[in-house]
Amino acid sequence: MATIPTSMPATTANWHWKNKNVTPWAKTWFERELTTISVQGDGGEVSISQVTEVDGDVELGQRKSKLITIYDCKVELNWTGKAADGIEVAGKLTIPEVSHEITLDGLSDYVWNFSLTTASSPAVDAIYKLAKSRLPVALEAKLSEFPSAIINTHGKDLTVSADPSRSGTPAPSSSTPTATGGAPTSAPAVAAKVAPKKVTAKAVNSTTVTIDGAFMASADDLFSILTDEKRLPSWTRAPAQSAAKPDTEYSLFGGGVKGKYISLSPPKEIVQTWALSSPTWPSGASLSVHGLKSIGYVQLSLYTPPPPSRKSKAATISKPQPAPSSHPYVALGLAALALAAAFTIPYVYK
Repeated sequence: MATIPTSMPATTANWHWKNKNVTPWAKTWFERELTTISVQGDGGEVSISQVTEVDGDVELGQRKSKLITIYDCKVELNWTGKAADGIEVAGKLTIPEVSHEITLDGLSDYVWNFSLTTASSPAVDAIYKLAKSRLPVALEAKLSEFPSAIINTHGKDLTVSADPSRSGTPAPSSSTPTATGGAPTSAPAVAAKVAPKKVTAKAVNSTTVTIDGAFMASADDLFSILTDEKRLPSWTRAPAQSAAKPDTEYSLFGGGVKGKYISLSPPKEIVQTWALSSPTWPSGASLSVHGLKSIGYVQLSLYTPPPPSRKSKAATISKPQPAPSSHPYVALGLAALALAAAFTIPYVYK
């Protein structure tokens, strides 16, 4: 009878990159969710009436069991309002960029391009002012829900769950039937003492890797982007925690990498431990990273002159040295004559 192969561990199945394009779903989400926004003020009420265009791509990626939202869209909307005296007001709003970098990383701010399609009047201008002051706050709050909606809706399609598909084998009953089919007899309640197993520490292989790299950036800027908690997500594309102080712990890629700062010498050196969370590294094992020992625009090195050569014991024949050339003096004389002529000629013609 053929045996059923064991399933792949979840950490292995979720290690490699997976990607899913969810752009059609995202357009539906924008059309459904953004049109629920309505704000009120002293001059009346304003609401999003229609999503006219969503231009861009929305994807969900999975790497090392971490889900990452990847999106960059331009969204165009129609808004309407009503003044206190019943005047209907309409306009348009364009958001040039709705992206992961703005919503989650906070690398820049949203840009709101409002326009008014109704003829201007004092009452209409009051509603227009209300739209520009209140709608951005409500829209930004709604857009902050977009990354979670992507993960909650599509995350299960990319991540292999570690939950067992079936329950374990049930424990044997405390009573066993007799061989003759009689009444079951209770098993003797004797607790056997189990000798503790000796845990032997496994040897962990280690090595040293040296890599040299050149970066077109200042030392201060490079040191900051590798240690500053606010700047780390710009290249990890995931939440990070970093106090950038010796003897403090840090985490990258949403907890996928964890370690501890051993020493920091801004902006020349970072010494830190580095360990993956999945797959789990051996207990007590980590990667020690020594880096940024010489970074900046130009790397300077000291010049070491060559050692003096030994003089030969043999007599050397001295050669007569040529007389210094007079060419430089001739050139200077010609230059002086040219200057004198330049100043004299105008007076001669006068």
